[in-house]
This record gives sequence, C-alpha cells and structure tokens, in this order.
Amino acid sequence: MKKTMRVLAIYATLGLLPVFTNVIELKAQTATPSPAAQGQCTDETKAAWYADFIKFRTTEPPRAYEPAKKYLAACPTEEGQIPNYLKKWVIAYEKEARKLKLTPLLYGDKKYPEALALGKEILADEPENLRVIIDLGYGSYFAAVTLKNESYNADGLTYIRKAIQMIEAGKTPEAWTPFKGKDDTLAYLYNYLGRITLKTNPPGALRSLIKAAQYETELKKDPWIYFFIANAYETGPYVTLSADYKAKFEGKDETPESKLALANIQQVIDRMVDAYARAVALAGTDPKYQANKKEWLESLTTWYKYRHNQSDVGLTDLLASVVTKPLPAEPTPITTLPATATTSSTPTTGSTTTAGSTVAPGTGAPPATNKTTTTAPAATGATTTPPKKTTTTTQTASTKPAAKPTRNNHRRH
Repeated sequence: MKKTMRVLAIYATLGLLPVFTNVIELKAQTATPSPAAQGQCTDETKAAWYADFIKFRTTEPPRAYEPAKKYLAACPTEEGQIPNYLKKWVIAYEKEARKLKLTPLLYGDKKYPEALALGKEILADEPENLRVIIDLGYGSYFAAVTLKNESYNADGLTYIRKAIQMIEAGKTPEAWTPFKGKDDTLAYLYNYLGRITLKTNPPGALRSLIKAAQYETELKKDPWIYFFIANAYETGPYVTLSADYKAKFEGKDETPESKLALANIQQVIDRMVDAYARAVALAGTDPKYQANKKEWLESLTTWYKYRHNQSDVGLTDLLASVVTKPLPAEPTPITTLPATATTSSTPTTGSTTTAGSTVAPGTGAPPATNKTTTTAPAATGATTTPPKKTTTTTQTASTKPAAKPTRNNHRRH
C-alpha cells in the first residue's frame, strides 16, 4: 500500500492536477451529491466526486478510487484537465492494485488460475518484473499439482527458467517474500523445475533437484526432494545404462567391456541408495511421511541388498549417518577399468565408486526397472537381482509457502 501511495503521489506532483475554476471550484467545497444525483454528469455531482477524490488521493488511495471511477463512468465522453487527470490516476492505481492483490490471491487464497491470469496482465505492462515472474512460476507449478492439470507446466517452465536466469544474473525482486532470500528462492525454483521435468527429462530433472538440495535452506531437510532424486536416477541414467547393458552383454560371457558397463550401472545404484536413505532418515517419525517412508524403505532395502550380496548388514548404520555427509554429485562415467579389478561387497554409498568395487555384488545382468511417472518410484527386477515390485508413492503439493505469505512462515504442510 505504501508503494501504491508513493506511485500515485507522483501523479499529484506532475502538474496534472487541475485547479478548479468558476462554479466547480466553488461548489466542490460544499457539494454532497444526493443519491438521486448519483450517475448524473452534472456540475454538482462532478464537483462532489472530485472533492472526495482530492481528499483521499494521497492518504487513502482506495477511497479516492471510488469517486474517480464514478466521475469517469458518469461522464465517459467528457474531455478536459480533470477527466484526463482522473483517467491517468485510475490507470496508475489499477496497475499498482493488481500487484497488491496478486500476493494474497496466490499464496493466501491459493486461487491459482485467477492469480495466473492477474500476473499475466501485470507482465503485459512490465515484462521484466522479476517478482511477478517468480510468482507465476510458483503458481503454475502448484496449479498443475493441485488441480492435476499438466497444461500449466509449459508456462511454469518458462517463468521458472526466466526467474532463475534473472536472479543468477544479479537481478533482485522488490521483495523476496514469501521466500527468505535469494538462496531460498533459487532452491525452490530449482526444486519446482526438477519436479516438472522429471517425467519427461529425468537427467535434466536430476541436475535441478541436486542443485536445489545443495542450498542451505529448509528444503535440504525435506525427505521428498531425496525421493525425487532417487527417482530421477532410477528412471533416467539407470534405465538408459541398463538397456544398453542388456542389448550388448546379456547372455554373453563376461568381458572387460561388460565389466565397465556394469561398473557404471553400479555407481548409479549407489547414488539411488544414498538418496533413498536420506529420504527415509529425514522422514523420521513424522506422521505425515510414514506411509511414504514405508515404500521408500522397501526400495532402499531392495537396492542396498543388491549392492551387498543380498545382505542388509550396515543399512542401519547408513541411515544413522547419511544426512551428516554431503549429497554426492552425479557420478562421473567410468571409462577404463583398473589394471587389477578387486571386489567389495560394501561399497561406500554416495561416493564415486571405482570400477573394481562395483562388479562383485549382483554379478550378471543388473536389476530391471519399469520407467514410471514423477511420483512413482521405478520398479525393480529378478532373484539374484532385486525382486520385481512396483511402488505407488504419490505426493500432493508439498514444500510450498503457507497460507499467509509472511517472511518467516512459508513452509511445508
């Protein structure tokens, strides 16, 4: 509101405010239009509306807006200093009022379609308004999630990517609220970007999700982001590498090339184990995560056993310590095998596994997986490999600002 008053006050100092002359000036001091006179373009009613407008235009713009609109509605064809000034003031007021309306409509009322339409109106006038671009990216993501309508994703990706680009180039919005600052905003934007693209581009989503989890924000403690990282590995690199392995090496004698291919698969599995372990550990005993935690633990156990000769020894220790370690980056592809390959049944989960430490457990074909949607972990595969199963973990709109857009309260429900 203060910003609106400042903007509108500018119009009052531009020499646009006309001085009453003749009868209008005299009657404006005393005239109060009767109900019967409302809507009539008479000197008396115009003088009264204008007097009310002058009274409130710099102190209470909303109260000045009403008589200004009445004046213009009653006298739509009138020309002159007064109507021309009122038109300019009303346009300025409405532009600022839209911005004031957008925040509670989006973050408070969660009326995403209405908020998105309003935001687009603002961007039509101010295409580089970073605050509104951030809001539209956020709103598009949650419109798609809560309304189960993926048609919002295309616009959401455009806004989110543009917002990230502008922030990383040094641009700042008028206010970071409801986020806590630059890093907090970027973390959530990368999080939304990863979730939107997980279904269609798991490798790209993986990079976005890992980046989101690396910022020191509350998102870093959210188990969902690690489930989605695991899912991105499982439906992206793992599917690609496994299909390649099957096409080239399944049913054939082991060769250095097949060992190399398996080594690359196994280090991706290690990343999946790390991410699932983080999701389970961070879920803890929080009631809202327990149904999902059960499925995450099943997936974790399946992959962990595959990497440890069908044993879960050490899994408890992993869960107790995993969140104290940095989140591993994507693994670097292994291009050569060591001169003498050694085997190990207990690789360090989350580290960049060497070829020698990845070939032993679960030798032969790697586990099978069924590519799934962004909210369903991939299934896994056979006897010396993980038993085939399909989980149905789903997530509603999580990790979003709370109903009231305050600076310190915009977290999960």
